[in-house]
Amino acid sequence: MSADPVRNDPVSTNATSTNAASADAADPEAAARTRFEPPMGAESGPFWEATREGRLLVQWCTACDRGLFYPRTLCPHCGAPGPLEWREASGRAIVHAAVVEHRPELAGAAFAQGKPFCIALVDLEEGVRMMTNVVGCPPGDVTIGMAVTVTWEPLSDGRQLALFGPAGPAGPAREDADPS
Repeated sequence: MSADPVRNDPVSTNATSTNAASADAADPEAAARTRFEPPMGAESGPFWEATREGRLLVQWCTACDRGLFYPRTLCPHCGAPGPLEWREASGRAIVHAAVVEHRPELAGAAFAQGKPFCIALVDLEEGVRMMTNVVGCPPGDVTIGMAVTVTWEPLSDGRQLALFGPAGPAGPAREDADPS
């Protein structure tokens, strides 16, 4: 274990990330991927299929009439095993909480290319809270209560990752602003 000179905190060496970096060097396709690509399972299949078309879906419990996210087999609000249905969300949200990751290399966030990025909880208009990244502005400019809208980042298999950017007349810009 070594000390982080900036924070004077102990920092442990992660052998797994070292092994992963070595494996990526041997596999050009893995090296080209910069973001973790979530698996698609039975519960999340409709959500991920809709992202291929740029549609944001949320599960809805018809027993208690509440939305839920992340996809699952029963309602966490009322415990009903269903029926759960899929509804299209507007893509509009408000930032509930946000944090800036200033050391992305320690988090294994290769997609950030060494630059700080924002991790946020956003509340969709439909009443569902999602964890996401806010893009299209310097990470430090993201504030609680900020209006954001969905934007999409392509994944290698044609699905898209739902990210959010500042809401405005033209919607969020996809290109991240330089935080410096």
